[in-house]
Amino acid sequence: MGFFSFLVLLAIAYLVWRVTDQLPDLIFRLSEIQRDVAELRRRLNEEQTAGQSSEAAGTEAEAAQD
Repeated sequence: MGFFSFLVLLAIAYLVWRVTDQLPDLIFRLSEIQRDVAELRRRLNEEQTAGQSSEAAGTEAEAAQD
């Protein structure tokens, strides 16, 4: 039983080592995803703001025509 526990401990140590080895790449990829999501949100916000301002200008122009 002691030998089996030792093998399980080695397997856990190996998996932890692999995860920590890949951690910098994972953090970099997550930061890139976060940057891309922020860019998409900024663009959507700009489009909504531009759409609302053009709608407001259109209603003002209609009101001025009446």
